[in-house]
Amino acid sequence: MAGGVLKCMDKSASAGGSLSANISLPVLPVGKPKASRMSRKRAAVLILVNLIIIAHIVQWWMTGRTIAPLEPSEAMDTVKDGVVTVGFILFALALGSTLIFGRFFCGWGCHILALQDSCTWLMGKFGLRPHAFRSRLLLWLPLLLALYMFVWPLVYRLAIAPFTRPDLAWPELTFRLVVTDFWRTFPGIAVAIPFLFICGFVAVYLLGSKGYCTYGCPYGGFFAPIDRYAVGRIRVTDDCEQCGHCTATCTSNVRVHEEVRDFGMVVDPGCMKCMDCVSVCPNDALYFGFAFKTAANVAPPVVPPPSASSRWDLSLAEEWSFAAIAALTFFAVRGAYGVVPLLFASGIVICTVYLLWKAWRTLRDANVTMHWIALARGGKATRWGWWLRVSAAAWLLLLLHTGVINGIHTLAAAADDRVIMRESSVFTADGLEPEKSMADDARRAIGLYTLESSLGRGGIGIFSAIQPNIDMRLAWLNSVLREFATAEAILRAQWQREPGQEAFALAMGRVLMARADSQPAQQWYRDSLAAFPAMTKVRDEYVGWLIAEGRGGDAIEQARLGVMHGGGDPESDAGALNAMRRLSLVLIEMGETPAQWSEGVMLVQQTLQIAPKNAYGWRALALGHARLEQLPQAETALAKAVELAPLDARLRRGHADVLEALGRVEEANEARAAADRLEASASTSEAAASHPE
Repeated sequence: MAGGVLKCMDKSASAGGSLSANISLPVLPVGKPKASRMSRKRAAVLILVNLIIIAHIVQWWMTGRTIAPLEPSEAMDTVKDGVVTVGFILFALALGSTLIFGRFFCGWGCHILALQDSCTWLMGKFGLRPHAFRSRLLLWLPLLLALYMFVWPLVYRLAIAPFTRPDLAWPELTFRLVVTDFWRTFPGIAVAIPFLFICGFVAVYLLGSKGYCTYGCPYGGFFAPIDRYAVGRIRVTDDCEQCGHCTATCTSNVRVHEEVRDFGMVVDPGCMKCMDCVSVCPNDALYFGFAFKTAANVAPPVVPPPSASSRWDLSLAEEWSFAAIAALTFFAVRGAYGVVPLLFASGIVICTVYLLWKAWRTLRDANVTMHWIALARGGKATRWGWWLRVSAAAWLLLLLHTGVINGIHTLAAAADDRVIMRESSVFTADGLEPEKSMADDARRAIGLYTLESSLGRGGIGIFSAIQPNIDMRLAWLNSVLREFATAEAILRAQWQREPGQEAFALAMGRVLMARADSQPAQQWYRDSLAAFPAMTKVRDEYVGWLIAEGRGGDAIEQARLGVMHGGGDPESDAGALNAMRRLSLVLIEMGETPAQWSEGVMLVQQTLQIAPKNAYGWRALALGHARLEQLPQAETALAKAVELAPLDARLRRGHADVLEALGRVEEANEARAAADRLEASASTSEAAASHPE
């Protein structure tokens, strides 16, 4: 190391005279660190990752079918419902590779990290250099979120559900590798833009270059502890001169020069293997290497670490106080108004902690700055300090209001969940009245949902994103109470505000069918389908109702209109295929002429060419052949249906009838006996479920 001896005279004011001593101090190299060669390479890789994501979305948009999202959050479906997703496979591979290479996936494969790096780069263009925020307890937030997302569902199933929900069966393992509803779990643009802003620019400016990764990312909650056992990490040779260039360049807020001095390698789990420190080392003393000595078994440093007050921004009392604030903020904003997902909530939490802490410091300390902005001088707040205080107070009020709304929604949903009635018992003119306790819960839920509603709708809510869902629940609860006029008014008002919502069209039809006079329901179905002919579920319900009324001609007409407006190719469009199936069934079941039955047979044969494993399609084909008195063809179709659904007693009994009509009595008896055994087994299972020991 380049060094020298500084002659330093320490004069004491004591009566004994003066004392001088020679103290050896290192002389550090002069100059700024060189630019990292790895930054551009990593930027290119992250740009490629984002281009692949864009190509994935475009491919789904153009074809309507694609590989399931490569999002680690998809692993929640695996631990909750036993659905193996592409996201689960990716997350498992990333966690496994962390044991070998360390936490490299975050630095080289995460699109959110690419967002933060882009924000850091843009800020640098304006002369803004983010400063790392250091908190001890907030570091635990990612792990707590990860445990909540991926471990809690298993704990609930194994340790709690056996006592609270004994009927909750362990799900069978299934796979969902290709999807058509690609955007099912992603938020809309109204959430995506604030999320990118909060977890990008705001988190980076307040907390450091990778502030969200450090304090808010639940996936990092697993990557960080696993990194401690990784055999691959940044290591050092004897050529290190402790110049500090590595630490100055690190964007992961790791004190690289101290770690390699004390441990011979980087042990901080925040290290994302960006390799910038290796690239800028003037002596090439740093390298990425493998060894069985990991961060989990290193010896403590020879030189004691700095005191907590110098390493952390918060005192211990502040840590615990703001940890409590973080928890309350999370519960206040998580799922707020039905639009704040968990990842967004974590970003809001960590930014809130920083802003409130800084506002508190302007009250406690004489001199306070936030980066280059002076917030307090000589015990007095500056103009910026007052702005921060006012903003913090307003934000606290908004958080309190949001928490109240979330609490109201939780209570409303709990009361709503206790209102359990079959729709067939509600949406009929002679429906059942609810029991008193259930009616009380319905009224309680109505009151709470109304209070939660947006301003101008009788409530105290600020935003209206969740209002359609509230209106739907209010309509249902009023229907349970037989207050159909109120339910109809709620649904009509929402339909006028946003016409074309199929869920509201369905609900309105059911409410109107509960009247003794069916004319309003018929008129509603005709008018809504004329305005929005692509509402397939509404048409299905209308056709089913017409069949129940015995109006075969009208049912066939509506089913034909469904095929006409379904559009698309049945081989690639599930809606078009279902429309063809519906028309074929109506023609076979409600048709009155051989021509209609023949058309139904032809259509169902087309659907079976597309989906040959549909047992009930084969049953429909058998019924059509039977209508046309083509019993051998009917028997062949029913045999295929039984082969595909061997546990369906109804199919076996129908097969027996056709076999008997063909004179094959012995086979008919065998089929009927098999049906009897299946029905007896089903009855036994149902009785056991109804009367457990």
